[in-house]
Amino acid sequence: MIGEFAALGAALCWTFSAVFYRRALASTSPIQANTVRCLGTSLVLIIVMVVLGKIGVLSGLPMQVLFLTCFSGVIGLGVGDTLYMSSLKTIGVSRAVPITCTYPLFNLVWAYLLAGETITIPVAAGAFTIVLGVWLLTSEKTDKVNNKAVGKQQMRGVGFALSTAIAWSISISMINLAVKNAQSIEQAYTVNTVRLLAVAVLLFAYSLVSKREFAFIKVGWRNAALLLCGGLIAIGLGWFFLTYSFLHIPESQAVPISSTTPLFSTLAGVALLHEKVTAKIFLGSVLVVAGIFIVFMA
Repeated sequence: MIGEFAALGAALCWTFSAVFYRRALASTSPIQANTVRCLGTSLVLIIVMVVLGKIGVLSGLPMQVLFLTCFSGVIGLGVGDTLYMSSLKTIGVSRAVPITCTYPLFNLVWAYLLAGETITIPVAAGAFTIVLGVWLLTSEKTDKVNNKAVGKQQMRGVGFALSTAIAWSISISMINLAVKNAQSIEQAYTVNTVRLLAVAVLLFAYSLVSKREFAFIKVGWRNAALLLCGGLIAIGLGWFFLTYSFLHIPESQAVPISSTTPLFSTLAGVALLHEKVTAKIFLGSVLVVAGIFIVFMA
């Protein structure tokens, strides 16, 4: 059960980190936000490795693992997360979240094609049920103001969100292949750190050659703190939990469980903001819980 609980831990971390991201994005661009987040979080993770005396674990990683790890980071945290932030700013949370949360369906395909995993009927049914529940949960929160976003802007936002789902699914499949031979928590942590460091270096290099050189420095201390907190929760803990779950359960089980973030966001809204529990929210919650149960029992 430790693998399932680790995947659920990832979903919880991504729920809390979204709060910090939304606040920072109000006055920063997606690329600026992602650059600050990745640079700050990677620095903290490396410092933790040095303090704990685990930096030597890095030299023990095979070259193939390092390649897959870096590729996963560039696709998922670099391309995917930037597209995700762009979709949030373009079409809003209520429309972007349900589209991006379809990534488990893509992962079923990659798990079968790349990892050779057997996709059983219960696992596929559970993944589909979770995604359907996520759609119901988030579609209830449509902001009437966002209905004015039509034409090219709306289509561009939908394209950002769908591209995010595909990028995340590819990234997760790559990191799953990278940790197949990992034997300890230290190795899983190192893989996650290398993954983030690769993106941080890439985004920093981009800032050097772009017309807006070092624009990420202008985000301000408040936004930098928000992005760092969000990064530590989402990447430092969330992605570590997901990476660790791959050591105990197949990708086709871990990914659907980790995609339940909107469920926890809805529950937090009901408990803290006293939002109304409609029929859609109730049905969506039931479907997500049922999907988790199906995957657990597969």
